[in-house]
Amino acid sequence: MSQGIPIRSILHKCVGLSYHYPMSKLTLTLKLPFYRLNACKAAEFERLTLLNTEVANTLLRVEKSERRKYTSKDFHHVEIGSMWINQTIRNTCAQTKVKKFKRLPIELNNQGYRVSRQGNLFTVSLSLYRGQKKRIPLAVHSASHQETLAHIINGEALLGSLKISKSRKGIWYALISVSMDVPDAELVNGWIGVDRGQNNIAVAGLPNSFGKFWSGKQVKSLRRKYQKLRSLLQESKKLRKVKEIERRERRIMTHINHVISKQLVQFAQDYNMGLRFEDLSGIRQSSLQRQKIKSDASQNRDYWAFYQLELFTSYKAVRAGVPVESVPAPYTSKSDHRNGVIGKRVKHTFTGVDGYTCNADWNASQNIGQWLGFSCPINLCLRQASPTESCICNGWG
Repeated sequence: MSQGIPIRSILHKCVGLSYHYPMSKLTLTLKLPFYRLNACKAAEFERLTLLNTEVANTLLRVEKSERRKYTSKDFHHVEIGSMWINQTIRNTCAQTKVKKFKRLPIELNNQGYRVSRQGNLFTVSLSLYRGQKKRIPLAVHSASHQETLAHIINGEALLGSLKISKSRKGIWYALISVSMDVPDAELVNGWIGVDRGQNNIAVAGLPNSFGKFWSGKQVKSLRRKYQKLRSLLQESKKLRKVKEIERRERRIMTHINHVISKQLVQFAQDYNMGLRFEDLSGIRQSSLQRQKIKSDASQNRDYWAFYQLELFTSYKAVRAGVPVESVPAPYTSKSDHRNGVIGKRVKHTFTGVDGYTCNADWNASQNIGQWLGFSCPINLCLRQASPTESCICNGWG
């Protein structure tokens, strides 16, 4: 290789990418179920997982200062491959507060396995046992990850760690971490503000135009339904069933957030705009709730997965080349989007000082989308404003 030519340029030319554009790093975890895994291999996975858990618990009984001195040689009597054991040692040392593992899946770094394609199926080749270099190919369901797996094979994505884990339903999965370069978001025509709440899970408003609403009525109904069901089961002392209900509710909410986040990104792509969220970090500590409200799962804000929606939207947006920003949340729902003056919000309606009314969540989405910073509004002649109000208005100067 001649000197003076950047390796990144050569790599991008080899895979057919334009190398002069800036790139962002995207990290994903692919959850791939094994294809037609027979009972013998499933039983072996289970045995090795229990053996791996025993190794980790043995390390936990050692003083913290001594754990990092251990290597795979100290567990030469264990038949699991040395690369798996070394990863278990690293994972155990990273856990400073765990006293005992109930179950620790076996994990491997990117040097110990290979992803390839055989016909219509993708396979993961790995070696499980100590002293055996032969790799066992295991077919996996690619489902919606075919494009990402193709990037791995073509060298456009880098492999991370591999974890073999079993779900509660007894299905074995290969969890593969993947990182890849994606083009940075290009210039956009404007910003779509996204207001999150309970009456409406999300409201995305185009600048000074219409908004798209995702109602929270269904979620509130689900929250009440499962709260009542959990209460009845707790009275009957069926605690295991209570946990199953909680997991089912969590899966439903995760699915709803995935659907909404996908639609938000598509909405931004249709109008070539970026997405702006309000920064809700610490809202559970800063926003007080009455005890009566906290006892109702449909009203208690602690039950709502606001951050999960933003997280799902962010990684989908990065993949699609849509920019995402966070802006301060104070007074976004109380400021008039036309002039920044503090108005009055009563439930779903916002009323400005001049009598102007609109949907409160849509008004908040407008303020988030056109946020410019904190400054004092100059149109105080509309009414006598207090000194506090004149300096806390959001997004206007």
